Amino acid sequence: MAELQKILSCLSRWRVRMASPASLLVLIFARPTKFSLILGFFLCLSGLLLRAWASGHLNKNASLATSGPYRFSRNPLYLANLAVGLGLVAAANSLICWLIFLIYFLAFYPATILKEQKKLAELFPQEYREYEKKVPLLFPRFRGAFPSAARKFSLALYFQNKEYRAALAILSFLLLLFLKWFLWLKP
Repeated sequence: MAELQKILSCLSRWRVRMASPASLLVLIFARPTKFSLILGFFLCLSGLLLRAWASGHLNKNASLATSGPYRFSRNPLYLANLAVGLGLVAAANSLICWLIFLIYFLAFYPATILKEQKKLAELFPQEYREYEKKVPLLFPRFRGAFPSAARKFSLALYFQNKEYRAALAILSFLLLLFLKWFLWLKP
């Protein structure tokens, strides 16, 4: 079991480290079009809005987040990352980019989710067990949602979680794809 924990920790750490090389490869192989950029932008926007909503309800390690999008999914931030990733590769418009994303997501996110699940079960044993029974791991279930906590969205938590950095990075990457299309690929 300790060996599995080491592997999960390693994969979780490498998720962040490998994001830049994966992004660079996507940028190199991207063949954006006007349509793919528009589609990608709206997919990314939906992911960014979900990330923002989730971050405004997340008080890391202090309490178990069960309000906002956490009523419907135990991992709304990772679901949002999936939407953003799909948006970026849709904007990139390249089969190679889709493969890079698929490999990246499947290599790192299951391990990261398992590691986080274990940590939350240790921090909030009773509360997390109850929550885990009622709320799906990733894809939301709106019927029979977890009872809402009194907590409302907090802009202070959004900034405390430094969520604006993800938004700036994603929008910057979309801008780079747009520039690639506009300067080199535009018909």
